[in-house]
Amino acid sequence: MNVLSKIRENVEPIVLNLGINVWDVLFEKEGSNKFLRVYIFKGDGVAITLDDCEKVSLKVSEKLDEMDIIEEKYFLEVSSVGIERKLTKEKHFINSIGKKVHIKFKKSYGGKKHLKGILKGFENLTIKLETSDEIFSIPFKSCLYVKLDEKEEE
Repeated sequence: MNVLSKIRENVEPIVLNLGINVWDVLFEKEGSNKFLRVYIFKGDGVAITLDDCEKVSLKVSEKLDEMDIIEEKYFLEVSSVGIERKLTKEKHFINSIGKKVHIKFKKSYGGKKHLKGILKGFENLTIKLETSDEIFSIPFKSCLYVKLDEKEEE
């Protein structure tokens, strides 16, 4: 098990104990800095508050200090995943079936750089997307990102 997996395994129960869910945990490099990012949500349209982020940050920081498994200098960031959250795991896709999504491709896919539509399914790393005029079967590996598209359209 790698370091990030160990962190996820130890962080999720702590956050759940606070009545909050973990969307994702990422360890990313930006410039010369490294960031351990914990994205959280409550579900059912309940907003994450600054107080929630502070509570999670304190508890996660305590656990990380106890675990002492990250050897390099890093910054811990805890934030709401936001309403246009990226779908990165199978469970994210399964829980988002029937919702509107926006897909941006790594390279042009069928002559398109991006698609918006309703997520109809996710199986064997293939996204089923229904647009107003077509149903697509899109390999997840061809996507730069897939995110919920909750913006109101006029």
